[in-house]
Amino acid sequence: MSAVATNRSAALLRQLAAVLPADGLIAASEALAPYECDGLSAYRARPLAVALPHSAGQVAAVLRLCHAAGVPVVARGAGTGLSGGALPRTDGVLLSLARLNSILGIDPANRSARVQPGVRNLAISQAVAPHGLFYAPDPSSQIACSIGGNVAENAGGVHCLKYGLTTHNLLKLQLLLADGTPLSVGADALDAPGYDLLALTTGSEGLLAVVTEVVVKLLPLPPRARVLLAAFDSIEAAATAVADVIAAGIVPAGLEMMDRLAIEAAEAFARCGYPPDAAAILLCECDGTGAEVDEDIERVSAVMRARGATQLRVSRDERERAAFWAGRKAAFPAVGRLAPDYYCIDGSIPRRVLAAVLRRIGELSDEYGLRVANVFHAGDGNLHPLILYDANQPGQLERTEALGVEILKLCVDAGGSVTGEHGVGVEKLTAMCHQFAAPELETFHAIKRAFDPAGLLNPGKAVPTLARCAEFGALHVHGGRLPHPELPRF
Repeated sequence: MSAVATNRSAALLRQLAAVLPADGLIAASEALAPYECDGLSAYRARPLAVALPHSAGQVAAVLRLCHAAGVPVVARGAGTGLSGGALPRTDGVLLSLARLNSILGIDPANRSARVQPGVRNLAISQAVAPHGLFYAPDPSSQIACSIGGNVAENAGGVHCLKYGLTTHNLLKLQLLLADGTPLSVGADALDAPGYDLLALTTGSEGLLAVVTEVVVKLLPLPPRARVLLAAFDSIEAAATAVADVIAAGIVPAGLEMMDRLAIEAAEAFARCGYPPDAAAILLCECDGTGAEVDEDIERVSAVMRARGATQLRVSRDERERAAFWAGRKAAFPAVGRLAPDYYCIDGSIPRRVLAAVLRRIGELSDEYGLRVANVFHAGDGNLHPLILYDANQPGQLERTEALGVEILKLCVDAGGSVTGEHGVGVEKLTAMCHQFAAPELETFHAIKRAFDPAGLLNPGKAVPTLARCAEFGALHVHGGRLPHPELPRF
């Protein structure tokens, strides 16, 4: 860094310290280490500084100072994201919203809650449970992840099949633009006039604005819920059963799938009673009134039997229901028992091609010589293949990334998407070139410029430049796709 740049950075740090609490600015190199990555730890960078505001006013002050200095800002929630969306920049400020963690109000009559972005996902449901309500989106990291991060990534969870993603469970957002200008999108009512900026900003990965307040929708707690565990002796049979359940007109609260590797890891970790000899299991939860649940469980059981289920078990009580879900919720950390490292892919496909795509993932696993554990939201086609590898072995990370790109290309070519809920971040930039044509990417960049003309909010994430796509020969042009390279390192 030049002397001029050093002096400018020092001046900015002094200004930031003046608008933040005494413990609200971190600049020492060793203290910055915990912030150098999010859940995608293969990519790391230490920011110029970390700002830890206590209020929306302090967030605005930080944004104004950084905007005036031309310094990039990366917003961060709990850091549980898996696509590098909160990866810092060495020339920028990391803006942590973790201390904005208050539930500001609960409105049981209107079934809504007003919360700050640092509130944990699970804490919302815990706070509103006495009113007979809950907040539906429930990512597996819900015990730790924050609602602001959920908004940024449009998070889902095991119950999104019936109840929707984050975007379907929001009413209103309070935002700050890159220069600190406040912006309110959505409404306290069920609809709002004008363009649907609430939908546009949800899932925008911190590129358009910074979330400072969220009004979420709440739903009545269902009077009853039961989980059906179905075991199969082939992945294809389980995948076909998923499509058959939906085709039968049944909409479960959740419909999850795990293959043998994932079952092995989850059972060893959580002792949840999964059948160890199954090639795959499905977890299907039905909720509603007692009569509705009993009828749906019977209908789902008939579908599973018709597809050759080797074992059917229905949760007998709330304890067993929680145990069935405990294994699924713990699957990601549990897979860490199988290899030194794993790389979690996030892609979406139509349900009708689930069996074929899983078969091809198995073939790619053999071709690349890397084991893949599959655990995912089967009901809505959101795949989460976990590629097992050892980063200490030369070339394994690069081979793992290459396999990841092949899986994402497979999802796109099957009629799906490169992401279902984890976002693009830095992880899927090249894969985005395989999905979108140049005019579509240009439109994304135009939207970014409309919100953030200086390009200071989370730059270089989520949307690749046309030059990048052309450089790596990956741009989707004129209805055809050029040969796709391995994912480049950043």
